[in-house]
Amino acid sequence: MPVENGDGTWEIRPLGEVIDLFDHKRVPLNSRERQERQGPFPYYGAQGIIDHIDDYIFDGSYILVAEDGENLNSKKLPLALFASGKFWVNNHAHILRGKPEVADDTFLLACLNNADIKPYVTGAAQPKLSQSNLRLVEVPLPPLPVQRRIAGILSAYDELMENCQRRIRILEEMARALYREWFVHFRFSGHEKVPRVDSVLGPIPKGWEVKTVAESFEISGGGTPSRKESAYWDGGTIQWFSPSDLTGADTRFMDDSSDHINERGLAESSARLFPACSVMLTSRATIGAIAINTHEACTNQGFITCLPNERSPLHFLFEWLTDNVPQFVRIASGATFKEISRGVFKTINFLQPPARLVARFESAAMPMAEQVLALQRKIQNLRRTRDLLLPRLLSGQLPLDVSRAEDEIARR
Repeated sequence: MPVENGDGTWEIRPLGEVIDLFDHKRVPLNSRERQERQGPFPYYGAQGIIDHIDDYIFDGSYILVAEDGENLNSKKLPLALFASGKFWVNNHAHILRGKPEVADDTFLLACLNNADIKPYVTGAAQPKLSQSNLRLVEVPLPPLPVQRRIAGILSAYDELMENCQRRIRILEEMARALYREWFVHFRFSGHEKVPRVDSVLGPIPKGWEVKTVAESFEISGGGTPSRKESAYWDGGTIQWFSPSDLTGADTRFMDDSSDHINERGLAESSARLFPACSVMLTSRATIGAIAINTHEACTNQGFITCLPNERSPLHFLFEWLTDNVPQFVRIASGATFKEISRGVFKTINFLQPPARLVARFESAAMPMAEQVLALQRKIQNLRRTRDLLLPRLLSGQLPLDVSRAEDEIARR
């Protein structure tokens, strides 16, 4: 059992002594294999969920730690995260749990996200945290009651964030249900009086039009300034999104990107600036991650960005894209990885309802979306507060009522 050192400080232990590792169970699937096996189970990579497939390897609660990627150096995103329930993991994330009665998982997660891992990361072009080096990462290990007390404090923040997430899910489900009721099932107010007519999409309400994407709204592509030219990136303030930003965040709105380019990087690459409140759609490898940028931004070439207009306003367009992801995946092509090109995307049929009905939907969906954005930002603030508190808790700078923690454990 971990104990305090004689001077009252906490014992420092190599991570390998206090965890069980499950890396041997990992199975990587390439993008084509995943697309052929779409399903309900999360498929995790280094920084979180990158897809959903038809089967799972793990069932329970585990800690995932990134094995490779730029984030090992920049730590713009958490190094470690919890994965719970039934899920699959590829070979870009380590899977572990704390040893029973030695290390609390919530405490360990906090230690890993607060740890200085630079001495353990190898590789310049592709940073890597090998399993052997992961085992060497040093973590403070106070007595288990103290770990659980710290975990309880951190869990209080997590519960507040999860409550916000639940509210977000309800709001998004309400908007999606309304969209599908009106524009997929055609059960809008007064629909009984509107006859159906034949179209290339099947029977549709009279007065609705089938157009192409090209006829309905503008789209924008992206590009990547050379990584070898620091002059394109140094001091950059222009948001530049990559697909991992969207898959890692899994949120409706994106306030910022992981990487930024400067004016020269924008001018001397195929990246294109688009306005705030556009809709970004990942269009290669992982197809169908969708988010709204809250500031002017650009993307790499793995996106098709859709620009709303009066007839195809923001939230209507967002829901249309979300509803049609299965179609995008189906028509994508490619040998190495599937991709939907802008040329193909422009030819997709787009059902254009009457402007008045679209405006009514937008009026109903906008307040829901505004609440979602407010809740997202509340989560960000809670996370920042927790992260500021974290180093002080892990260093023992904040006094803890350990006797209370021991009483709580005794009652379990």
